Amino acid sequence: MAKEVAKKKVLFICTHNSARSQMAEAFLRAFYSGDFDAWSAGTEPTEVNPYTIQVMKEIGIDISNERSKSLREFLGMDFDYVITVCDQARESCPFFPGRTIIHKAFEDPARSEGTEEEILSTFRKVRDEIKAWVEKNFKRKGEELQEQPAFWPIIKKSSKENKK
Repeated sequence: MAKEVAKKKVLFICTHNSARSQMAEAFLRAFYSGDFDAWSAGTEPTEVNPYTIQVMKEIGIDISNERSKSLREFLGMDFDYVITVCDQARESCPFFPGRTIIHKAFEDPARSEGTEEEILSTFRKVRDEIKAWVEKNFKRKGEELQEQPAFWPIIKKSSKENKK
C-alpha cells in the first residue's frame, strides 16, 4: 500500500498581491491542487487588479472571489516553499519561514501603460510566463525527482552561482 504523502504548502509573495502572486496561486491550484496547498500575499496588499481577473478568466480560471491578502495573515504558518515573484517583495519581505525560499521575478503588469488592449497584452504575457514557470517547476507526487525538491534545477543553479 502506498504511503500517503502530505501536500506541500506554498506561499507566493509580491508587493500588492494584485496580479503576479494571484496568478501563480491560481495556476498552482488549477494544475496541482492534489499535491500542493497554495496561498498568496502581499507586503503592501491593495486589491486584485481587474485585468488580472479578466486575463485569468479568459483561460478558464475564475479568481473573481479572491482578495488581496497581507503577509501578516500567514505569520505562524510553516511553508515548504516561499516564493517571491517580484524584486520589491524580495527586498522588503521580512524573513518568512519556509524550508525552501525561491525568488523568480516577473514583470509587473500593473505598471503597464497604453491603450486597454496594450495593457491587456502585457497582463496576458505575464500570465503566460507565470503559467509556463509553474508547469515547468512544480511536479506531481510520484513523478520523477519528486523525492527531491520540486525546484531542484533552480536550487542547483543557485548553489552553483553562489560558489562563483
